[in-house]
Amino acid sequence: MPLIQLSSNPKLSVGVKQTTKVLSEGRALRVYIARDAEQHVVRQILKLAEEHSVEVEYVDLMKELGKACGIDVGAATAVIEK
Repeated sequence: MPLIQLSSNPKLSVGVKQTTKVLSEGRALRVYIARDAEQHVVRQILKLAEEHSVEVEYVDLMKELGKACGIDVGAATAVIEK
């Protein structure tokens, strides 16, 4: 899915806590991670994505991911639910 279409997806959840929850429950279709996010913040998400065989797409900047998600601040992660 092109980044520009993220904010219009009704199954989008933004943020580390929401992404972790969706992944843990096995409801994730695709995860987006900002490359400039702190590694200790996204380490668990990467592990969960691998465990559940969920595709991870990287975005260069947190600010760019936040904007694509329709929020005014940066986002370290976002997830599309099944």
